[in-house]
Amino acid sequence: MTMIEKPAARPENPRFSPGPTTKFKGWSFSLLENALLGRSHRSKEAVERMQYLLNLTREVLQVPDSHLIGIVPGSDTGAVEMAMWNLLGSRPVEVLAWESFGKMWVVDVLEQLKVEQAEAKVADFGELPDLSSVDFSHDVVFTWNGTTSGARVPNGDWIPDDREGVTICDATSAAFAQELPFDKLDVVTYSWQKVMGGEAQHGIIILSPRAVEKLESFTPPWPIPKLFRLTKGGKLIKGIFEGQTINTVSLMAIEDHIAALEWAKKLGGLDALIAKANDNAQTVWDWEAKTDWVENLVSDPAIRSNTSVCMRLSDAGKEGLTEEQASALPKRMLQLLAEEGVGYDLSAYRTAPPGFRIWCGGTVEKSDIEALLPWLDWAYATARAEMTA
Repeated sequence: MTMIEKPAARPENPRFSPGPTTKFKGWSFSLLENALLGRSHRSKEAVERMQYLLNLTREVLQVPDSHLIGIVPGSDTGAVEMAMWNLLGSRPVEVLAWESFGKMWVVDVLEQLKVEQAEAKVADFGELPDLSSVDFSHDVVFTWNGTTSGARVPNGDWIPDDREGVTICDATSAAFAQELPFDKLDVVTYSWQKVMGGEAQHGIIILSPRAVEKLESFTPPWPIPKLFRLTKGGKLIKGIFEGQTINTVSLMAIEDHIAALEWAKKLGGLDALIAKANDNAQTVWDWEAKTDWVENLVSDPAIRSNTSVCMRLSDAGKEGLTEEQASALPKRMLQLLAEEGVGYDLSAYRTAPPGFRIWCGGTVEKSDIEALLPWLDWAYATARAEMTA
């Protein structure tokens, strides 16, 4: 392949990281001027500010009034593990995994908590396990959207309304970009550094009435660390869902997420965020369809993520290259893009097949994706020419 000229247009914002994701257009430090820095997170004003964040979350994410929302430590990881430590242990468990983080929950359930009668149903990157085989008399743990694989469940139709077990859903790269059927999900977790472009460390946990009922009627067979405790004396710690937190939070991060939620509300709320992610992803999919050297990691369009679009070299893209060259080529491409300042943090996850991914969530502008794509063609041609010279 001959080298091609550098594209004339450049992304205005070259940040395409899958987390922390880019800030929304128009963000500035001035939005944080009212942050309660130097104040106690237990002060009346700070608690009120966090309750406002929770109220905005309910409104924008369209969380039913029947469900509780709380801010918890440890990002999405902490929220998922909090749910598992508190709710698992009374019945068999099925853990579904098709990407790196889902596989971490497998390790937690089988090797750390050592739940009796626990089963892992694991699929390769780009695929899903057989959802029709899930036994919902068991507790079920799964990731809605695979950030590292680009595969997601298509909907919640596979989850019955009359399930006996609880469903624990890691929705960290799905919340605010995909429809979440809260009537099917007993626990939903995410971190606001994903779709909303917030700062790290804090997680959100959303509990259904079924989850609360189990929390207050079941005592797990293992000791629960203080940071994970959702109950005291057999009763739910309600303060967690009223703007209070288990540990010290960053009030600057709180104010930053409030700004993002207010932006999302002005944009048109959840429907507008989903439409924007869909449009962004479709732009990449259309480019993939006409580009012979690249393919989506997920072969089935029905289960492709609209936030974390994961790609690899196609057979045509690897033609004439050794296996070592084909493995190294994406890394060299991304180095070229970073050197040009047109695309940052586009690498595939370290345990995923070699390739790259473009974050397409609602804080990303379609115009930036459109400007990036010709640069990917340029980087491929340049890196390939270097390797085959």
